[in-house]
Amino acid sequence: MSKALTVILLLAMLIQVLKPLNLPGLRHRRDFWKIAVFAIAVMMVTVLIRP
Repeated sequence: MSKALTVILLLAMLIQVLKPLNLPGLRHRRDFWKIAVFAIAVMMVTVLIRP
């Protein structure tokens, strides 16, 4: 599951750079870093939850 989530978030960042998603907070191409911060936070939570 974590690998699939990683791939989905990487694709979202790529799409954001090519054509902005027009979601609140993601209106410009330069906002792709917000997706990266979210991805890092999700991966940290995944590591903390796994036994």
